[in-house]
Amino acid sequence: MRCATVSSASAGRSSASALPPRRVRRHGSSVGALLGLVAVLGCLLSLPAARGEDGYRLWLRYDPVVDPAVRQAYVEALGEIVIAEPTGPEMPAATLAAARDELVHGLRGLLGTDVPVRPTATAPGALLVGTTANAALLALVTETDLRAAGPEGYIVRQVKVDGRSRILLLANHEVGVLYGAFALLRHLQLGEPLTGLNLVSAPRIQRRLLNHWDNLNRTVERGYAGQSLWDWFILPDYLSPRYRDYARACASLGLNGTVLTNVNANALVLTPAYLEKVAALAGVFRPYGIRVYLTARFSAPKEIGGLPTADPLDAGVKRWWRAKVDEIYRHVPDFGGFLVKANSEGQPGPQDYGRNHADGANLLADVLAPHNGVVIWRAFVYDANVPDDRAKQAYTEFRPLDGQFRDNVIVQVKNGPIDFMPREPFHPLFGAMPRTPLCAELQITQEYLGGAANLAFLAPMWSEVLTADTQAAGPGSTVGRVVDGSFDLHGISMIAGVANLGSDRNWTGHPLAQANWYAFGRLAWDHTLPPAAIANEWTRLTYGNAPAVVAPLTRMLLESREAVVNYEMPLGLHHLMAEGHHYGPGPWVDHLPRADWNSVYYHRADAQGIGFDRSANGSNGVAQYATPVAQLWGDPARCPDEFLLWFHHLPWDHRMRSGRTLWDEICLHYQLGVDTVRAWLPLWAGVQDRVDAERWAHVDALLRRQEQDARTWRDACILYFQTFARRPIPNGVEQPEHHLEYYKAIQLRYVPGDPSAK
Repeated sequence: MRCATVSSASAGRSSASALPPRRVRRHGSSVGALLGLVAVLGCLLSLPAARGEDGYRLWLRYDPVVDPAVRQAYVEALGEIVIAEPTGPEMPAATLAAARDELVHGLRGLLGTDVPVRPTATAPGALLVGTTANAALLALVTETDLRAAGPEGYIVRQVKVDGRSRILLLANHEVGVLYGAFALLRHLQLGEPLTGLNLVSAPRIQRRLLNHWDNLNRTVERGYAGQSLWDWFILPDYLSPRYRDYARACASLGLNGTVLTNVNANALVLTPAYLEKVAALAGVFRPYGIRVYLTARFSAPKEIGGLPTADPLDAGVKRWWRAKVDEIYRHVPDFGGFLVKANSEGQPGPQDYGRNHADGANLLADVLAPHNGVVIWRAFVYDANVPDDRAKQAYTEFRPLDGQFRDNVIVQVKNGPIDFMPREPFHPLFGAMPRTPLCAELQITQEYLGGAANLAFLAPMWSEVLTADTQAAGPGSTVGRVVDGSFDLHGISMIAGVANLGSDRNWTGHPLAQANWYAFGRLAWDHTLPPAAIANEWTRLTYGNAPAVVAPLTRMLLESREAVVNYEMPLGLHHLMAEGHHYGPGPWVDHLPRADWNSVYYHRADAQGIGFDRSANGSNGVAQYATPVAQLWGDPARCPDEFLLWFHHLPWDHRMRSGRTLWDEICLHYQLGVDTVRAWLPLWAGVQDRVDAERWAHVDALLRRQEQDARTWRDACILYFQTFARRPIPNGVEQPEHHLEYYKAIQLRYVPGDPSAK
C-alpha cells in the first residue's frame, strides 16, 4: 500500500513536466538517497505503462513531434542554440535566462534530444537568439522589421548566414526574446514548417493584465477552480514552483501584468507584512515580463493609516498615500499601480465625501506618476438610490468626467453595461470618452455561464465585442480600436481579464476552461485574431494535432458560448440567474432589497409580453449609443434578434424574422441550447481512444452534467414565462420534466465562488 501511494504521487508530479529548478539542494547521505531511489524505481516499474494526464502542463506540453520526418527536419534546423552576446549595454540576465531555459526545455521535449547552448554556431543548423544590442544579429533585419516588432515584439525568421540556413530569434528588448521563444515553440508544437519561416509580431495593447479576484484568506470570489494560487500565510518564506509555472503560462501568451487581489479590496495588503509577500511574488514574475498590481481600498487611510478621513482632497490623505506608494516601490521597484473599485456595491469611494470619480482617481494618479505607475479606475457603478435603468448609470456618471482624469488614469469598463451576462451589447462608454483611455474588462471565469462545470469558450463573445463598431466617428470606430488607443491616439492602452484560475491541479477546474485563459491572452496580444483560429490552435497544443480530435473538439468550443446563451438567456434576455451563486436559473427572483438585484427587474414579463424597453419609449438607454447604432437597436423591426429583448418589451405574439411568434422563438432557443450540448456527447465519445483517459473521463462527466444543467434552465425558464404567456409549448420542444414549483424549490449550497455562502 505504501509503495502504491508513493508511486502515484511521483507519477502525478512527473506529469506536470514543468521547467526543472535552477538549483537543487541535496540533503542526507548518498547511500540513503540511492536506497530511496531504488525503492521508488521499483514501485514505478510496477505501475501500468499508460499514465493519465492531469492537465497541469496546459498548452506548454512539448511532447515529441509525432511525424518522424518533421521531427528530423526540426533537429537539422535547430541543432544548437546560440545566445548572442550584446555588443552594447548588457541586457538583463534573468529574462534572457528564462527564454533560454524555455527553449532548452521545449526543444528537448519536442525533438527528443538535448539541444546544446553554445556561444557560437558550430553546426549547419542553429538557432540564433538575441536582441538588437548584438550588431551581427541587427545586420540581419531591416528598420521596417524593427519598427514592426516594437518594444515587446519579436522577429522569428529563417535567414542565411555565411551561406548556411539559420533560424533567427531577434527582438528590440529582452522581453521580446522571451515572447519570441514561446512563439517559435508554439510553431513547432503545431507541426508547422521552418522553411520560409517569417514571424514578425507585436502586441496591439500595451498593458495586458489578469485580474485575480483573490482574497487574503485564499477564497476566490467567482472562482471555480479551488483556492487562490497565492498562499499568503506561507509567503514570503516558501515560493511554490507553481508561481513560476503561472508566470511561464502568462508569458507564453504575452500577458505582462497581474492584479493579485480582489477588487472588493482588503486594505491589509498595503501593510508592510503583506508588501513583503507581494515583493516575493513580484520577484518570481519579473523575469517573465510580468508586473504586479494591487487593488487599493479607498478607505485605507482610515483603516490602516489611522486618519479620520479618506477625502481625496484632504492634505493629510494625500501625504498618507504618497508615503504609502513610496513604500510600495521600495518593496517592488517595478510595481504597476492600483486597480480601484469605488462607490460600487458598498465599496468606499470619493462620493462618500461629495467628490467625483476623477477626484478619487487623480489623488492616486498624482502619487504614482513619479514612479511611472498607473491608476485603473473601474466604471462598474450603479446606485440603489437612482431609479434610472441600471444599464445607463455608468455612462451617466463617467461620461461628464471625460478629460478630467490625469494622463496615467485608465477607466476600466466591462464589455457590456450590466455585468458579464452571457450576451450583452457593447458598453456605451466605448466611443463616448475620447479624451480618456479605456480598458476593456472581460471575465474569463464563467460567473454567469456555468462556472467550471459548463463548457463555454468565450473567444467568440469577446471578439463580438471587440469588433463591434461604436460608430463614434463614423464606420471603423470599433471597440478594439478604442481599447488599443489607435482610435483616440492615447499614449496608454490596456485590456484586463478576470482570471479563472485556482489551486486545482489543472488550474481551471474544467479541463476545457483552459482554452479561455489561452484565448484571452491571444486576443490581448492581437484582438483581431479569429476565434476559430484560436480554438484550433489551443486544441492542437493541448490535445495534439490529430484531425480526428481537433475537428470535433474545435467544433464543441466554437458552439459552446452560443449554446449557453440559448439555454440560459436567449434573444437579449439577461440577469435571469439564481441569487447569490448565479449558477442556475432564477427568473422568478423578486425579493431582494434592491430592485436591480432581482431578475424580474430585467425581463419584465407580464401578460402583454417580455423584455426591457430601452427604446425612446422606455428608459431610452439606446440613446447613449451613437446615432446609427441607436437607430438600429431602437427599432424593433431592425434590431438584431440577439439584442431584441435587451432593448424592447414585445408582445408574446410578436412576429419574428423566422415567421414564428416570440413565444415559440424563445422556447425553441431554449431547446436548441439543450440539443447542442446533447450533440457533444457522441462527439466526445468518438475521441475516447485518442485522448488520455484521465482528461477524457473528466470532460465526459462534465458534459453530462452540462446537459442536465441545460435541461434545468430550459424547463425552469419556459415554465415560469408560460405563467405570463399562457400559450402551449410549441412542437419541437421537449416537455418539462417537473413542475415549476420543483425548480423554484431548488437550493444549491456552498457553490464555489459565491461570496454570500456561509
